[in-house]
Formats: sequence, structure tokens, C-alpha cells
Amino acid sequence: MVQYDGHLVLDSITFELEAGGRVALVGPNGAGKSTLLKVIAGVLHPSRGQIRVYGHEPGGHICIAYLPQRSQVDWSFPVNVADVVMMGRIGKMGLFGWPKAMDREIVRHSLDVVGLTELASRQIGQLSGGQQQRMFIARALAQEAELVLMDEPLTGLDMTSQRDVLAILDRLGRQEVTVVVAMHDLKLAAERFDRVMLLNNRLLGIGPPEEVFTPERLMDAYGGHLRLIQSGDELVVVSDTCCEEGLGPHESLG
Repeated sequence: MVQYDGHLVLDSITFELEAGGRVALVGPNGAGKSTLLKVIAGVLHPSRGQIRVYGHEPGGHICIAYLPQRSQVDWSFPVNVADVVMMGRIGKMGLFGWPKAMDREIVRHSLDVVGLTELASRQIGQLSGGQQQRMFIARALAQEAELVLMDEPLTGLDMTSQRDVLAILDRLGRQEVTVVVAMHDLKLAAERFDRVMLLNNRLLGIGPPEEVFTPERLMDAYGGHLRLIQSGDELVVVSDTCCEEGLGPHESLG
């Protein structure tokens, strides 16, 4: 349970993640998605309850990589891409440690995996949105993270950049890295993720998309913002508002 100034943000949240799985965390604005990721990462502390990651409390295991929303980052900060990726090695080197040849090689490999080798010396504010997200993924790779938490990494990206990021997430899954991605796009979540977690201040469902995205649960999560129409074997989501990112006027959840 998590409370802010007496306001209940998360309640009755209990779940387990499988190693190497990919989970899309979905729900309306204000559902507590960002808060949940921050609690798992140890950035925030729950008001009640506990979290264990590989048997440790958050912060007690350096396997967790947390990627915040891009709007929360100071892109004018005078660091380049390689500097940010090297920050992922701090847990291995120590706060005042000096990079060794192995650390530099891991950073080079991480940049190569996400296709940013040629941009290693570029100041981070000069990157496109998709490049910025790939840089953060490279930092997680350099960290040797076993659990990667991404807060709306696809928001504001064009289709090509989204495909690039999703392709890298596919690669992480094959490397047994567990990934949790907060997002708005229900159709993309259903198509590209093994499991989905439907949240609206409480956990409404977790599992395969076809089991979680039922009319009852979607209405419970989004209320009057969505209309659901059954068309053959597909559930068509019709948005009554343009305010929610990722919810186009018509989405089909097959």
C-alpha cells in the first residue's frame, strides 16, 4: 500500500514476476503505474507491505534498473552518451571507483547492442527521443540488470523509434532479463508483451492479455472513458476521449 498525504495511491497489490518475462503495465492516468515502478525500484517506500527482488529489499540488490519518464530528466546536463552508460557500472566499481578496461569494454558492447556506438560522445540533449530511450537501455545493460523497469518509454516516439525500442526489449527477453514497461497503448501491450498488468490504484488483473483484457476489467479500469464493442472474435476498444495517450479512437484487441 502507498499513500500520499493521506490519499491512497496503491492498495492490495500482490504479484510475482517470472525471470525473463516481459510485462506491460497499463491503466489510466493517475492509476499509480509510475508509483508502482518507483516502489519496486526502491525510489519510494511503501506505506505498508514489502517487496522482494531475488530475495532482497529494493536497493539491496543492484540488479534493478529504473528508467524514468524522459520528462523527468535534465537533458541540458553536460554529459555525453558514454558517460550516462558508464553510470550503470557504478554499482560494480563503487561510487569513487575508476573505470577499468573491463568496464569500458562493457560500455562499448552495451552501446553497440542498442546501435549508439557512433553517438557515444554526443551530449544527451542532442539525441532524438528514441535515441534517448536506447541510451537508457544501454545503461541498464552496462549495469548487468536482471530487472528493468521502464516508465512510458514509448510515449512521444514515432513508429520507427517504437519498433527499435521494442526490438531491443525482445533481445533482453532472450537474455533472461525481466522487463516491466508502463504504457498506455492497450493494443501494443496485447500484441508485443507476454503478460499484462492492469492497474487502477489496485491490481485488476495480471496474466496473458487475452485473459486480463476482458470487458469487465477494462470497464473497471477506465470507466466511461472507453466503450467496448464485440466484433466477431475481437474486442474493439472505442475511446470517448482524446486525452489518454495511446488510446486511439478505435483499437482492436484480438
